[in-house]
Amino acid sequence: MNRRAFLAAAAASSAGPLLAQPKDKVKLVSSLPRIGSAKGQTDGIVNAIKMAIADFEKVVPFAVGYEDLDDTTPQQGTLDPEQAKANAEKAVADKDVMAVIGPFSSGAARVSAPILNRAGLAQVTPSASWPGLTKSAPGADADEPGRYRPGKEITFFRVCPHDASQGPLSADFAANDLKAKSVYVLNDKELYGASLAGGFKKRCEALKVKVVGDEGAGARGTGFQTLAERIKTANPDLVYFGGTSQTGAPRLARALHAEKVNCPLLLPDGCYEQAFVEAVGADVLDEMKVFVTIGGIAPAHLKGAGAAFVKRYTAKYGNAPEAAAVYGYEAAAVVLEALRTAGKKDREAVRKAVAATKDFDKGVLGKWGFDADGDTTLQPLTVATVEKGTFRAVKVLGTE
Repeated sequence: MNRRAFLAAAAASSAGPLLAQPKDKVKLVSSLPRIGSAKGQTDGIVNAIKMAIADFEKVVPFAVGYEDLDDTTPQQGTLDPEQAKANAEKAVADKDVMAVIGPFSSGAARVSAPILNRAGLAQVTPSASWPGLTKSAPGADADEPGRYRPGKEITFFRVCPHDASQGPLSADFAANDLKAKSVYVLNDKELYGASLAGGFKKRCEALKVKVVGDEGAGARGTGFQTLAERIKTANPDLVYFGGTSQTGAPRLARALHAEKVNCPLLLPDGCYEQAFVEAVGADVLDEMKVFVTIGGIAPAHLKGAGAAFVKRYTAKYGNAPEAAAVYGYEAAAVVLEALRTAGKKDREAVRKAVAATKDFDKGVLGKWGFDADGDTTLQPLTVATVEKGTFRAVKVLGTE
């Protein structure tokens, strides 16, 4: 072997370890409420995102960084639209960011969606459920969802069911399982709650369940005790409140208990959190008939990869994940798989890969895909009760 051939062979053999070049860097960003009573749920989402990144590390051809942004401010104590706007603009400006996970609420999504859409930056929410974000639906504004798509392409996706399914399925449970013949419907006068209550009421009317009351009861208002007195006089078979732990549900529950309104109280997934139990009191809830719906499948009802995730999460963080954490993992998993499929650091390629998600089974929810509007094809509803301070799932609807 001549010297030139020898050096070439030596170079080739010594280059072996050098073939593993450093991966190109990309970043995922989340925008969530990181203070206030929702923090328990968003802690779970953030934990799950980190788990997903670790799980996909070997198959994604990038070094994936992650930034956890807060869309609340101490002054507001809850969602600050200006902060949500700033977070979206920060994500757009950072050229390493290939996707945004979030936001948590539909109000924040209304702010961030058009900003991210103009930039062609995909966002996948684990929990923002207002139907108008993705489709023209009852109660949606005339310019929804068009105003969230100034760039004309779909960039807003969600792995959670939308409210257009949660409200009606809750009414099915009320009529078919609780055998309610009359209901008193309340909403928190905000986007999320009014949407759910509207869908619930409409379905009740179709099922011939009499609506004996229909009114708003905001968290900043007063008179929950007076409201409870009116409800007791109306004597419904069920009280439904479209709202959250932050918008009055605990105050309503305590007022109904104090007034000895003995019919069941049915609440949506904005109350499926320990913050609700702590605000009402486990002892009070044990004396009431309270049901809480969850848009999606409760962690305890997951099977296969979902059950394995719950076990891993519990071992890692010392407590079982709330439903939001499960959907946080799924949102991150979809984005990470899109990064793998796209194979290049290109926002449009990643967006197209997310939009093309079909028969996805690399997460924890089973097999599903995005429809033409960016909504998940899975639209189940879990109904839980509260026993000794713990949520216990009792039925899953909408899986057929």
